[in-house]
Amino acid sequence: MFKKIFLIALIVVGVGFYRSQAQSADEITAIAEGPKILVLNYHQIDNKSAYLAVPISDFEAQMKFLVDSGCVTITPDELYAGLRGELQLPPKPVLITFDDGYLDNYTNAFPILKKYGLHATIFIIPAFTGVYPGYMTWDQLKEMEAAGITVESHTLTHPKLEELPDDEIRNELLNSKNMLEQNLGHPIEFLAYPTGTYNLHIAGIAQDIGYKGAFTIKYGIVDGGSNFFALERVPIFHSPTTMKDFYERIAWRQSFEEFGWQKK
Repeated sequence: MFKKIFLIALIVVGVGFYRSQAQSADEITAIAEGPKILVLNYHQIDNKSAYLAVPISDFEAQMKFLVDSGCVTITPDELYAGLRGELQLPPKPVLITFDDGYLDNYTNAFPILKKYGLHATIFIIPAFTGVYPGYMTWDQLKEMEAAGITVESHTLTHPKLEELPDDEIRNELLNSKNMLEQNLGHPIEFLAYPTGTYNLHIAGIAQDIGYKGAFTIKYGIVDGGSNFFALERVPIFHSPTTMKDFYERIAWRQSFEEFGWQKK
């Protein structure tokens, strides 16, 4: 039953999804009409009882489900090119993302992603990388990149950007970009806003610095009504019925009032 719901959702994905009334697609770089892309948002993959932690067996079941459903994972660059009409995306494109750079992304999620041949993107807090226990090291990130994982920016120290003056916002975004580029040796062009919160002013600073796009935790699908600096994602958290929750979130059947989300 749930699989049927999800397959229908992948065909008509985007219909009825949330769109923020505070942002307009023509206020930031607009996306032309194009494909619809499901962007999943994870944090931790671990068996501990924590809201941000998806149990390991559930994460594997979710990844297997995506593969069995014919989904093809893509990178942020492919999402960007596809929405600009520069690349033909597969029929069921999915972008898997992780925020923060927790160590369990390497120890628990990475082997599962490799097992199923899936790509993913990790948004890293470089000031935490190789410094604090529980976060990945630069060598681990390089190993993951060599196996097809993409690394992008989650700001330098994960502050609440909307509470900072402009010079500090710029420092967070630019220093994160520079530090990642220096350690990994390639351009960093995408950002995930800490806690998913942003405004048009912050988005404009990110664009000026040289980012090509930025991801929120605004619940929805990326499509022709999105903009490059307010890209939607579907957050996946721990719940007592995690797999059921997974199906219902991507099929838009969740009790959204509980999370403060809205339907169109």
